[in-house]
Amino acid sequence: MVHFVGAGSGAPDLITVRGKKLLEEADVIIYAGSLVNPQLLDYKKEGCAVYDSAKMTLEEVIDEMVKAEEAGKTTVRLHTGDPCLYGAIREQMDILDEKHIAYDVCPGVSSFSGAASALNLEYTLPNVSQSVIITRMAGRTPVPEREEIASFAAHHATMVIFLSTGMLEQLSQRLMEGGYEKDTPAAIVYKATWPDQKTVVCTVETLAQSAEDNDIKKTALIIVGDIVSHSNYDRSLLYHPGFTTEFRQATQESI
Repeated sequence: MVHFVGAGSGAPDLITVRGKKLLEEADVIIYAGSLVNPQLLDYKKEGCAVYDSAKMTLEEVIDEMVKAEEAGKTTVRLHTGDPCLYGAIREQMDILDEKHIAYDVCPGVSSFSGAASALNLEYTLPNVSQSVIITRMAGRTPVPEREEIASFAAHHATMVIFLSTGMLEQLSQRLMEGGYEKDTPAAIVYKATWPDQKTVVCTVETLAQSAEDNDIKKTALIIVGDIVSHSNYDRSLLYHPGFTTEFRQATQESI
C-alpha cells in the first residue's frame, strides 16, 4: 500500500493527525527533501527506510514503491503542502494502477492556506472577491496557452501564484497587461509557516523590487488582489441579524 501524504505548508505541527499516524506506521518514506520540513521525519519508526525524492527520478521513486510492495511493506510518499496542487501525483498513480498497487491520498495544509494565515487574510471578502485563481507563470515547464496569466488577470479575482518568484518582473508586466492597475495590492509570502517565514506587502508594480529588497529569490507565494488591503468589503450576510438561515430566523427587518 502506498499513502500519498500532504506534509503541510512547513511547520511540522501542521501535518494532519492522519498524516502523522501514517508516517509513524510507514516502513518506507519517500519525501520531497527540497521542500518538506525534515523535522517530520522525527515521526518515523525505528528501521524505517527514508529516500529523498529531490535526488530521484519518477522511475526510481516507483522502483522503491514496488520493492516495498513486494516485501509486504507500507510506503508513505510525502509531498509538500497538499499533494493535489503541483504535486505530480497523477503520473505516479497511473503507474501504480498499471502495477496493481493500491494507494490513497491524505490531504495536507497547502502553502496557499499557510500564506493566508501569515497575513491574516480572507481570500473571499464579500463584494471584493468571491473567487480565487491558483496558477503559476510559465517557465522551464509550460502552462497551457489558454491559462496565460494576463487572461486570468482580466477577472480581477484574487490570485495566488505559485512557482514564479524568479520571474517577478515578467509577472508584474503580465498582470498589468491583463487589467490589474499598477497600484493593486499584492503580497509576497516566503516559506509560509516555517520559522524563517517572511511577509512583504507591496503592489503589482513593485513585486520584483520588494522581493529584491527582502532577499527573496525562491520558495514564495505571490498573492494579488484588493483582498490584501483588508478594506472596502461588505459585512457577511450569513451572520447579519436580518438574514434568515436554516438554523435561525432573522431578528430584524430583512436586508
